[in-house]
Amino acid sequence: MTDDPMVAALLREREGYVQGGLDDRVAAVDEQLALRGHTPPSDAPPTTASGEKAQDRSTPPRRRRAPRKDTT
Repeated sequence: MTDDPMVAALLREREGYVQGGLDDRVAAVDEQLALRGHTPPSDAPPTTASGEKAQDRSTPPRRRRAPRKDTT
């Protein structure tokens, strides 16, 4: 990680754009990172704090129950 709060904020912003598929925004953030002397990271899949791969949010959680139907 970095000690510069602006670079840290840009990296968090970039991660959100990568997850959202906004390539033009990713390029703009990469440009700002380069201006601050930081090399933009590769587009590796995001990981959680424990180092494991982040869960894909496009699939619903397992064992989710369907809403109950009203019988009245």
